[in-house]
Amino acid sequence: MSSHKASPWLGMALLPFSLFLALAWGLNQSALPWSWNIPWIPSLGIDLDFRIDALSAQMLVLITGIGALIFVYAAGYLEHESRRARIFLLLPLFMLAMIGAVSADNVILLFLFWELTSITSFLLVGFNHQDLKARESARQALLITMAGGLALLGGLLLLSQIVGSWKLSDIIAAGSVVTNDPRLPWAISLILLGAFTKSAQFPFHFWLPNAMSAPTPVSAYLHSATMVKLGVYLMARLDPAFNDLLLWEVILIGVGSFTAVLAAVLTLRERDLKRILAYSTVSALGTLTLLVGLPGSGASLAFVAFLFAHALYKAPLFMVAGNIDHATGTRSIDSLMGLRRVMPWTAAVAVLAGMSMAGLPLAFGFVAKDLIGIAKAEAEIFSLISYAMVFVSAVSVAIAGVAAIRIFWGAPKYRQDQVNETPWTMVAPAFLLVLIGLEFELIPHLADPLLLAAAQTLSADLTIADLAASYEANRLWATVITLGLGILVFLFWDKIHRGLLKAYWLDRFGPEAMYSGFLKGLKRVAAWHTNTLQSGRLDHYLVITLLGILVIVGFIASAVELPVSPNDVWPQQAWAWLVAAMLMATGGIAAVTLKNRLAVLMASGLVGYGAAVLFLFAGAPDLAFTQFSIETVLVVIAAILLPQFKFSSNEHSPWRSPLKLLLAIIAGIGTMLLLVHLQGLAENRDLATWFSANSLDQANGRNIVNVIIVDFRALDTLGEIAVVAFALLAARPLLQSVNPERSRSHGSSMLEFMATPLYWLMLIGAAWLLLRGHNEPGGGFVAGLMAVAASSFLAIVKSPIQVQSALPLRPLALTLTGVLMAVVAGLIGEIWGTAFLRHLWSGSLSSVLLFDLGVMLTVWGAFTGYILSLLDEHPPTITEQRSSIS
Repeated sequence: MSSHKASPWLGMALLPFSLFLALAWGLNQSALPWSWNIPWIPSLGIDLDFRIDALSAQMLVLITGIGALIFVYAAGYLEHESRRARIFLLLPLFMLAMIGAVSADNVILLFLFWELTSITSFLLVGFNHQDLKARESARQALLITMAGGLALLGGLLLLSQIVGSWKLSDIIAAGSVVTNDPRLPWAISLILLGAFTKSAQFPFHFWLPNAMSAPTPVSAYLHSATMVKLGVYLMARLDPAFNDLLLWEVILIGVGSFTAVLAAVLTLRERDLKRILAYSTVSALGTLTLLVGLPGSGASLAFVAFLFAHALYKAPLFMVAGNIDHATGTRSIDSLMGLRRVMPWTAAVAVLAGMSMAGLPLAFGFVAKDLIGIAKAEAEIFSLISYAMVFVSAVSVAIAGVAAIRIFWGAPKYRQDQVNETPWTMVAPAFLLVLIGLEFELIPHLADPLLLAAAQTLSADLTIADLAASYEANRLWATVITLGLGILVFLFWDKIHRGLLKAYWLDRFGPEAMYSGFLKGLKRVAAWHTNTLQSGRLDHYLVITLLGILVIVGFIASAVELPVSPNDVWPQQAWAWLVAAMLMATGGIAAVTLKNRLAVLMASGLVGYGAAVLFLFAGAPDLAFTQFSIETVLVVIAAILLPQFKFSSNEHSPWRSPLKLLLAIIAGIGTMLLLVHLQGLAENRDLATWFSANSLDQANGRNIVNVIIVDFRALDTLGEIAVVAFALLAARPLLQSVNPERSRSHGSSMLEFMATPLYWLMLIGAAWLLLRGHNEPGGGFVAGLMAVAASSFLAIVKSPIQVQSALPLRPLALTLTGVLMAVVAGLIGEIWGTAFLRHLWSGSLSSVLLFDLGVMLTVWGAFTGYILSLLDEHPPTITEQRSSIS
């Protein structure tokens, strides 16, 4: 065994090892189960419920114990990997997700941790993201497991609705009571669908072998000992509630046995050692699913024993495959033989782990397989399934022979000076695991208490006192028969392999081929959809939009009756509505008839001003001010940029497209009828009445709109400005193109002379709108837009670079500062008040002003940043235009 300097990442193993020691101490000090409850979403009755019983504790032992050894192994395996920091960041996150998933007693919490394991698995499988195969495998694992996760969510929600509780323990306790509910089969089917995808059951089995593109520490931890067992864990967890249902029994026994046999057959078609071990893992997961479905307490005992034994021998075998790949650069069994001379420690691990996998005496795998035989006999399952499981066991023996004998014995295919034993960090963890497997057989009391308690969690009537294997003659004869069949498969492995390769239909019509066909079909549909809807022509988009409006209007018109009398919908200030209608109609007609593009732009702005007038007299002055500000900035900026673009010389007249003109008229009339109908409906004033009654008393504000934005619905506003900030952050490359060479203006004018004073005057107006917003029309949004108008005006008259100098911060920094202010305002309420974003008042001062200021700065910084980038791309200053004309 070669020696080397310990990796600095070796210390990461202290995290899972500390958790393992804490778990062991807890199990020794207090009886199970343990439970914790932390309030989370009281309005929905959802809490952070955690519960650890013996079955959860067994999983936690595997997650933390094997996890500690995997971390040690990863430190050696990835010693020369420059990107290993990513692995050591993701592995603890995955471990915590697994701990949360097996200890969660709330179905929503379970789902969140469940999906977190899928996400971290995706990142770990795609670690070598430069490799196309690794990216495709990671995507495949993510799509399958997360699609199953959505099905699981639907099933858990439906099951919670049936039982009337979010707690998993309550659902299990009430399982026998709700068996007659007609919704239960749907809930069970959705839950099993999610569990099957996670544990690679047919027809989702193919993602697990493909995930072997992940580094070996990931394969040994995720795809052997932990994540893939999460699905069978959930099935076992729910088994006490539904084991009497025929549907539950038929699905689990049928899918589990078929998966086990199919995976065993597919194993014989492989030559890559890791893929051989992966398919054998799928077969073992099928066996575990079968055991969950079998009736009787013996099946529960066999399940927990085999779950434990499989982790203790399969994780070391994956490490063996990693050691061989690390030392030789290949995993093909055709290129490997005689490695025991140069890798004796790895060979010893392979032999001991192979003994347990083959179910030979003196290994814990023998105990587990003996219990499986007892469970099958006790359940009296179909003879066909029993014979099929004998075949699966025989293939397991052959796989153990390949991993332990074929690769390490025989004539060497490498010179001894070409291959060396791997470092101790890659051998010691695997060796320790196989020794633990032997100790649990030789010293059974080490494992008995936990495993028996876990089995009793699944079957309360279990009365077996220990896990000692039976060495009676009939049991030994069963082992001898299985061993003999396995030796035959091992000896004829190559011939069987060549014969199975000729079964091309397995590749052409199997689930993996269906998955590939689905993705190809999805790409074709997406391409057709994009070409149809995203044609790049604005008139096409308008046609689609108008057709959508007509469909909505037609549906409403066919479903309900329109008001009969116009008096029912006629507004109180009819003259204002008529003025707004005339402005919008005039602007709309001018926009489609005028030829000059600047005139068309002004006409379209007239439509916006008409809408603002409508808002103003409809009782929404804040919305009207916002509309006025947006239209002004948009029209001015667009007018400045318009000369910089080249347009087609072809003029499009609306009279040349009668069908489009007819569609526009019909859509307009239909929209009018829809609005008339909405005005005629009975108005629900409950919210308006509540906000009117509580705005001043609870939020000290008379402007109800602003109070809603910054107080009652402040969390929504915080999310909105955060989206604005993230959008600006994504567009940051565009904002880095401001050219300092344009900082000088060309020529002078009275407007240029007055630009700076007007800029500050507009900012003072923005501050005035901000300060008055809580009681009068105004607020952070409209103040931010006023500040944007000021910056836009200065950029147009002078240059974008001078606006950069005039701003208190860069646009991005200004935006992020605004979001930070809003968060701080919320934390003030959390620390000194009663809740996050519950604002505090001290006389006329309040944290709500800080929140509104944050809104203003976010709007100001974000939109100014966009405008500066546009103006810089197309130099637009008035003085530059005048200078170029002269």
